[in-house]
Amino acid sequence: MEGMSDMKFIISGRNIDVTEGLKSAVLDKIGKLEKYFTPETEVHVTLSVEKDRQKIEVTIPVKGNIIRSEQVSNDMYVSIDLVEEIIERQLKKYKNKLVDLKQSNANFKKEYIEKDYMEDEEIKIAKSKHFDIKPMYPEDACIQMELLSHNFFVFVNADTDQVNVVYKRKNNTYGIIEPEE
Repeated sequence: MEGMSDMKFIISGRNIDVTEGLKSAVLDKIGKLEKYFTPETEVHVTLSVEKDRQKIEVTIPVKGNIIRSEQVSNDMYVSIDLVEEIIERQLKKYKNKLVDLKQSNANFKKEYIEKDYMEDEEIKIAKSKHFDIKPMYPEDACIQMELLSHNFFVFVNADTDQVNVVYKRKNNTYGIIEPEE
């Protein structure tokens, strides 16, 4: 779906009808990001409603990275406003890392690459830990993660002998990250 912006928008809804008003708000607000991206850049937008939670998820795949943000509020238009601000902040903050020589900058406009944004916060690693990774099953890794009061846990999967990560999701369920084969 294309609109006021030159970027390519793919807008979908979960438990919500994507009205012309919502489409227009997304194209207007997220379309402001076109100053950073080339016209062929795809923007995936998912609008969803769960009870009184109005959520927008925006994913922009660029070579070597994915720029993503989700925002939740009790008003979809507020969520749309918030998500645009967050993505713009991410783009300014991580610009040097996004267009690093190791990455392809094919998705970004020349003006964005050449503009110097002040980096407000530098990424600082404050602590480093070393630990033995023991083979275990994902269910056991979830229990270990809970015992440690962590949000994620790295382990060697006893079934596959590969390093996996289990993590706690927002809805008190668990996820697992496994390497692709």
